[in-house]
Amino acid sequence: MENNKEVLLRVENLVKHFPIYRGVIQRQVGAVRAVDGISFDVFKGETLGLVGESGCGKSTTGRTILQLYKPTSGSVHYGGVDLVKLKGEDMRHMRKKIQMIFQDPYASLNPRMTVGDIIGEPMMVHNAGTALEIQKRVAELLEKVNLNPAFSTRYPHEFSGGQRQRIGIARALSLQPDFIVCDEPISALDVSIQAQVINLLEDLQKQFGLTYLFIAHDLSMVKHISDRVAVMYLGIIVELADRATLYQSPLHPYTQALLSAVPIPDPIMEEKRRRVILEGDVPSPANPPSGCRFRTRCPIAQKGLCDVNQPPLREVTPGHFVACHLVK
Repeated sequence: MENNKEVLLRVENLVKHFPIYRGVIQRQVGAVRAVDGISFDVFKGETLGLVGESGCGKSTTGRTILQLYKPTSGSVHYGGVDLVKLKGEDMRHMRKKIQMIFQDPYASLNPRMTVGDIIGEPMMVHNAGTALEIQKRVAELLEKVNLNPAFSTRYPHEFSGGQRQRIGIARALSLQPDFIVCDEPISALDVSIQAQVINLLEDLQKQFGLTYLFIAHDLSMVKHISDRVAVMYLGIIVELADRATLYQSPLHPYTQALLSAVPIPDPIMEEKRRRVILEGDVPSPANPPSGCRFRTRCPIAQKGLCDVNQPPLREVTPGHFVACHLVK
């Protein structure tokens, strides 16, 4: 996946299977194939959106990239270093540069710690300053996320969901990282607050030169924030392109179905467009279909082709990658 931009993160054939155990002796009888061989690049300074239905493996991808889950196989190269091979102190040192904003601001903050301790903890763990320097940095970060520095002595239960997510963002920024995985950072928030958090993330990106992997299932929000978009289905990436190309001319049947469900504010256009309704349910990741993962719900699937071979993710036009046998 060549580009004239600098590649900050390269994911190659990343696989994460969760074993299924049964019986008294806990014998492995199968595996949930949450992420099943995906490859993509993230360029420095960009926002790559990762979209798909619930359960398709988006969050697992983000956590496996950051080595919160150890991958079954594959590699994650960050700045020329394979994170998969790092252990102990080496990986701990690398965590200064790669951080995560979690989905649920109610579960991701320790209720027994003050806001100042939550934001300052990463700096304490990495010995990034004296107690006074950390206190000063916490006050600066609270201002950056539009919260009063005086809030540092309060506890998470005293804040709304949107304010808690801002605290989570401040914590992610505390060690001045280059790359942040945003794991559905707005899905647990009120609609009125979502735009504020997105605008804050965009402002911080410009200010600090951040690179984001933005995981979401809200396609309209992904269109707003992302430079390129990867579409995931049942553990694999089925389409990857820049934002304008993907939203204007999607090639994969699954992407077309997803985009047909996004509301259009123009009632005349909304009435004219054709809605693609997918039949059936998403297959179990513990027992995915043979051949193309999407074939059981695909309106154009062909017997003898789609059910035999899994289509590779190939470049059909410059920068536009699709995993479909029938796209020329």
